Amino acid sequence: ADDVDKRLAHFSQDKKLKGIRHIVQEEPDPEFMLRKDFQNGIGHLAQFGLTYDILVYPNQLAAAVLLARAFPDQKFMLDHIAKPRISEGLDNQWVHHIKELGLNPNVSCKVSGMVTETKNFKWRQEDFSPFMEVVLDAFGWQRLLYGSDWPVCLLGGSYKEVITIVRDYISKLSDHERAGIMGQNAVNFYSL
Repeated sequence: ADDVDKRLAHFSQDKKLKGIRHIVQEEPDPEFMLRKDFQNGIGHLAQFGLTYDILVYPNQLAAAVLLARAFPDQKFMLDHIAKPRISEGLDNQWVHHIKELGLNPNVSCKVSGMVTETKNFKWRQEDFSPFMEVVLDAFGWQRLLYGSDWPVCLLGGSYKEVITIVRDYISKLSDHERAGIMGQNAVNFYSL
């Protein structure tokens, strides 16, 4: 919007508003986030203390990397680990872009939405481990957050199943690291 500053000033008065998310995954242009008007809006969020959640598919990750680099003072959260096709196994392009995104200290990653990215919602616990390994390696435990994706997750599994996937995977980490992923990192990122 031409009056983005005015609109953000108005909405940011609500202390419950912590960030903005546009459903970029629905945009047909994989470079939507590189548009001048979109980046103009992103460029105003930090002054109001607002975060931006990146909700994209893997084919939009290259643009997400460029966006994060263009706005190093903006806090970004990658939602749903960028929705890779879990049932098809690791895709080299997805891995590459996740690692590139992780190089930006202003980007964190929400481990969520994985069960709905399985074929016919059929999955096994071990299907998710390679993906969680990549994001843990790329972002470290300090920039990784658990997210349930409830109620959408119910399409592919119960809340208990979804949380168990992550809890089982991170059981190898320290108590402090697990507490970060399961809550404290979200508190820090969104200034709760």
